[in-house]
Amino acid sequence: MSCRELIRNCILFTTILSISIAIVGCNQGKEDGKKTVSFVTNGIASFWVIAQKGAEKAGEDLDVNVEVRMPPQGVADQKRMVQELLAQGIDGIAISPIDPDNQSELLQEVADNSILITQDSDAPNSPRLCYVGMDNYKAGRMCGELVKEALPEGGEVMLFVGRLGQANARHRRQGVIDELMDRSYDNTRYDEPDKVVKNDKYTILDTRLDDFDFPQAKANAQDAIAKYSNLKCMVGLFAYNPPLCLEAIKDAGKLNQIKVVSFDEDEISLQGIVDGTVVGTVVQNPYRYGYESVRILNALANGDQSVIPESKAILIPARTIRKDNVKEFWAELKSILGDSNQTGEKLPKTTKTNSSTKKNTEKKNESTEKQKETKADE
Repeated sequence: MSCRELIRNCILFTTILSISIAIVGCNQGKEDGKKTVSFVTNGIASFWVIAQKGAEKAGEDLDVNVEVRMPPQGVADQKRMVQELLAQGIDGIAISPIDPDNQSELLQEVADNSILITQDSDAPNSPRLCYVGMDNYKAGRMCGELVKEALPEGGEVMLFVGRLGQANARHRRQGVIDELMDRSYDNTRYDEPDKVVKNDKYTILDTRLDDFDFPQAKANAQDAIAKYSNLKCMVGLFAYNPPLCLEAIKDAGKLNQIKVVSFDEDEISLQGIVDGTVVGTVVQNPYRYGYESVRILNALANGDQSVIPESKAILIPARTIRKDNVKEFWAELKSILGDSNQTGEKLPKTTKTNSSTKKNTEKKNESTEKQKETKADE
């Protein structure tokens, strides 16, 4: 069973589990005297499984309770989960805002009742104390460099991403466009979607959005292949986009005719680099996002403001992975996950973790996963 199938199958389970966890909430933190902080994602993806590992490790190292929330269905789920955490008396929240421009009230509510930092995707106009992540515009330009390597003579390019309400998606996309158009460095620039952007070498036909809907993401890729006969490169800007683009290309019998440029470290994208069907990928460091977020929240909850830099941003550099370094990177990733299996074989969990309960939690999760896999096979 693929990573995406496992993720789809566990969405309902994740929702039910998050509700049950909300009942006990931060009570254990209150009872054991530890701080309790939360890491809130913008969806469910293999990327966030790695981030969860980092958050959990920080919880162990720093003796702090950590709750991870993965909203399966967008803004409404994220709001509900955040408000549940606030009702529990959470000591701090690190959130990847789905739509920061329209979540100002929610972010203000967090800041008024707890400690607010952002991770992965920023909300610089919010009252957040710090951002943990990368420079997404710069990473987008790195992705554009891979497109140039894939198409040195130029050609038609299509971009795919979940949503553009998130700051990271907007900046990432704009970085690709500006690099291909040979523009100056300007992270405030914005080309409207649904408009062709071109110069004498490259034509960016469109940006297709899927709102984290995997079947829609694949349908977007299939439609692009059918619509544009001269399409030369597909760029997936969220972790699940490149594998789905690759599936669509294979189904169309155009493997190696249409180049794929990736973002993040989905196992299918990495295998594609090994096989030569994916040009390369720009990776973040989600493990460090999780670890640093918990470290900062814990320090702030204990009155230590020194963890906030003057810039109010902890930028973790992106990396470009090509065929010459993919195996080394993949081995490093497996080591971080503490398993010989890859990210796709780990179900994302919405859990409350601390150093004294982690082993029992993992055993329960293993049992649950085996039961789910058996039912799916049936």
